[in-house]
Amino acid sequence: MTREAPTTPSRGWRLPSTGVSLPEVHGSIAIPHGAGFWRKLFAFAGPGYLVAVGYMDPGNWATDLAGGARYGYTLLSVIMMSNLMAILLQALAARLGIASGRDLAQACRDSYSRPAVIGLWIICEIAIAACDLAEVLGSAIALNLLFGLPLIWGVTLTACDVLIVLFLQNKGFRYVEALVVALILLIAGSFAIELWLSKPDMAAVAVGFIPRSEILRNQEMLYIAIGILGATVMPHNLYLHSSIVQTRMYTDSPESRREAIHFASIDSAVALMFALFINAAILVMAAATFHGTGHQEVADIGDAYQLLSPLLGSTMASALFAIALLCSGQNATLTGTLAGQIVMEGFINLRIRPWLRRLITRGVAIVPAIIVVGLYGERGTSPLIILSQVVLSLQLPFAVFPLVMFTSDPAKMGQFANPTWVKVLAWGVAVIIAVLNVWLLYLTFA
Repeated sequence: MTREAPTTPSRGWRLPSTGVSLPEVHGSIAIPHGAGFWRKLFAFAGPGYLVAVGYMDPGNWATDLAGGARYGYTLLSVIMMSNLMAILLQALAARLGIASGRDLAQACRDSYSRPAVIGLWIICEIAIAACDLAEVLGSAIALNLLFGLPLIWGVTLTACDVLIVLFLQNKGFRYVEALVVALILLIAGSFAIELWLSKPDMAAVAVGFIPRSEILRNQEMLYIAIGILGATVMPHNLYLHSSIVQTRMYTDSPESRREAIHFASIDSAVALMFALFINAAILVMAAATFHGTGHQEVADIGDAYQLLSPLLGSTMASALFAIALLCSGQNATLTGTLAGQIVMEGFINLRIRPWLRRLITRGVAIVPAIIVVGLYGERGTSPLIILSQVVLSLQLPFAVFPLVMFTSDPAKMGQFANPTWVKVLAWGVAVIIAVLNVWLLYLTFA
């Protein structure tokens, strides 16, 4: 039994021109009525972890490694601020999906002209392709490090992961969530051990969380910082979250929706704290191991793997690093598939078979990856991954501004519109993201 789409949309929304978001799993997970706080929280837990996957994918590894090796603990403040922005924006995405019954892509289609919708769809597809490129290269590098598989073969092999996604979706959405959580815990455990081995300066770590103006003045540091921002606050994850929160079987009553928004916000905030720990752990490990030791230019994932064991004095260090990287790449693959399906159905009302959608998305990512690996080998992969994360950051305003506009409009959201203090924070975040992108473009081309 699934929850029906709202028969009467909120004031200001046009009647939905299509059905619900992700209809095959919409309203498929029951919520126990009359249960206590913890049972309900467990029932709502899951979507936040799928979203958090995108905040710890291989793209984050490249930017975090580069930031830690070159600039020590300085960019920890960027990771923290990016994560706080992500928590706010993901809470807004959940609010939109639950209160309106529309995901962000559908909401854009309902509110904007056809040319604007097509433009937003193309921009979002570029963001998904950029993210998928990082996942492809990250997984291929991990396979190369663990098993000696040539990078080109590893890149090609990643096209087969569509079978994992299809199998899990057919078994039920809870199976997708369970696998994602298990892989996140494995990644977190690996980096807890890496931190213990690297013995960072905890006082310097604490100082690193304090923002510095130097980040804005140094063009190379700003480039890495915006790469971290793009890798953390990923635009297509906003579309993803606004859809998958609707897999829960809450009712259309205001009380039920308010409760769903409350638990969904807790779920995403807790999950994103895992992402904060993992991203900070990667940068701290890189800073403690490479910065100031003659290895400041280590930004390549392969180089980091080769140097970790001899520098930390443990053969376990490199193995754990590669295993966590492989888990990260596969985890991000699962959510990338869902995000691609959501934006295609939501923006242009085009529904194709999930396996075909996945192969198209993966094909777009594989082609540039094969070209770069063929021309430059492993040395070309890290700059390409970092570039993909900057591309993601440049797409962010086109997702963030519509999200803040929709959720702040009482005519569209009714009683669930953002309160004043949330509006101020949300618009502040949107403007900061836009200004940072303009500043980066100025420094790059001036």
